[in-house]
Amino acid sequence: MSQPPTRSIWKMIITNFINSLRPRQIRGDLRGSDYFGNKYYEIPADPSIGKRKPSRWFEPPVKDDFQQEMPAEWEAWLRGRRTQPPSEEEVMKNLALMQMKKKNAIAVDAKGGKMTPMEKGMETFPKRPEYELAPGKKQDG
Repeated sequence: MSQPPTRSIWKMIITNFINSLRPRQIRGDLRGSDYFGNKYYEIPADPSIGKRKPSRWFEPPVKDDFQQEMPAEWEAWLRGRRTQPPSEEEVMKNLALMQMKKKNAIAVDAKGGKMTPMEKGMETFPKRPEYELAPGKKQDG
């Protein structure tokens, strides 16, 4: 009968220490960009060093402006809900669909005699006289 190999705790500690000194990938690989100017990066997973998930992030065109918009496809990739980054054609197709829906919504509101702004954000949410801004408070004019 052969004996199982012995495991030396000192050998494991020294091996892990030497492996920790090896150079690691610090700068990610550029995976793509979007129409807002964001650039998306990834450091792939490497199970041999114990890294099971890839590191993904983006750099906005204006440094430290992380509150800006990003396409849903890229957000899904950043959060790990998709394995492959979205293609340029997929992002542009969904952008065209989104713009078409905005135009159709404006046309529907125009038929009803109501105007809807095409700007983004909560501060430009349409204000209608029949609705209250806050519970119990009527709109001014």
